[in-house]
Amino acid sequence: MADVTLISGSTLGSAEYVAEHLAEKLEEAGFSTELLHGPELEALPLSGLWLVVTSTHGAGDLPDNLQPLFDEIEEKQPDLSQLRYGAVGIGNREYDLFCGAIDKMDKLLTARGAKRVGDRLDIDVMEHEIPEDPAEIWVESWKELIA
Repeated sequence: MADVTLISGSTLGSAEYVAEHLAEKLEEAGFSTELLHGPELEALPLSGLWLVVTSTHGAGDLPDNLQPLFDEIEEKQPDLSQLRYGAVGIGNREYDLFCGAIDKMDKLLTARGAKRVGDRLDIDVMEHEIPEDPAEIWVESWKELIA
């Protein structure tokens, strides 16, 4: 099993690119990773470490490829008390529900007993044209917390 399971939710690809970049940085640091784009719940370990990276679209909505996982967790209510996770959101501060998708995932995982490791990273695409840049800085401190 991977040390870190990266889960991306993306509409236009930016969260997928960020997740791939973070997987690369984690592997360089000696972690093993598994990268899943919009997985189903049965494909995920319910313990260990997840890193959720998602963009927000519409009115704070989850991307279409991540909404089914969210719904499945909400419906099945799995015990995630053995799970630790990190959270990275990508959005635009010009919208009222900036990074609303990662906010929803963050709250849902916590409600199911998962424990977030470190601070959540919310990336404003208007401030960071290349969202991989702030994500790379963030993952440096996150790696220390999960080591």
